[in-house]
Amino acid sequence: MEIKKVTVYGAGTMGNGIAQTCAANGFDVTMVDIEQEYVDKGMAAIEKSLGRLVKKKKINKTKAGEILGRITPSTRRVYDADLVIEAIIEVEHAKRELFADLDRHCPEHTILASNTSSLPITNIASATKRPDKVIGMHFMNPVPVMKGVEIIRGEETSDETYRAVDQMAKDLGKIPGVANDFPGFIANRILMPYINEGAWSLHQGVADAANIDLIAKTCLNMPMGPLELGDLIGLDICIAIMNVMYIGLKDEKFKPCPLIEKLVKAGKLGRKTGRGFHDYRK
Repeated sequence: MEIKKVTVYGAGTMGNGIAQTCAANGFDVTMVDIEQEYVDKGMAAIEKSLGRLVKKKKINKTKAGEILGRITPSTRRVYDADLVIEAIIEVEHAKRELFADLDRHCPEHTILASNTSSLPITNIASATKRPDKVIGMHFMNPVPVMKGVEIIRGEETSDETYRAVDQMAKDLGKIPGVANDFPGFIANRILMPYINEGAWSLHQGVADAANIDLIAKTCLNMPMGPLELGDLIGLDICIAIMNVMYIGLKDEKFKPCPLIEKLVKAGKLGRKTGRGFHDYRK
């Protein structure tokens, strides 16, 4: 099937990045969130991102205006789409409620994709009567920059749905890779232990945060250290992902370090709150 109209649910970091990427590649996009404040913040983030691209001369102002013009913000649920990409909070019951509603109201041909970073696609699909048209489409942060998209097939995802989403990812200029439906899939199964071990190293006094990140980058050739990467993702999100894998795989290596839990309880979630492992308030 041909995908022309896209609806993105969630205007946060991932949702607005997905909306921008779709619009930049010629798709008409509706970006939906539950409060006008969230939608406005999402649109502001897109404008800021496009402004950076203009400043770097990667696009001109006319192109930036065209991209913005393809994005329709909304606080009402929208059902008229060929592809829905869900990027709301990483809570299974919230995703299942949304997918059940989308299933009731979207056209029969509509594909329902989740940007979940760890939750089982088969569980989400079971809330619908079209599990063959439910799939995982896990973008990487920041979406306009990162080339990879992890495509996750649920137990009943059809070949037709997979092919359509695989082609959509390529149309967005991404490089899709496919994973089966395991907790954490591939990307986070590898990534979260990296962040967790960085946290344990800090927690046990092996080194301070600056040196842990420095050594990871200069000695291991990692583009970001584990602690600054955790801060970028959001420590609350990291804990949610680790807990899904810890419970689902019953493996101690995925159990969150107590230091991450302590920071989250203190509201130090990383870049988005100004403090996490590092202090960004300056």
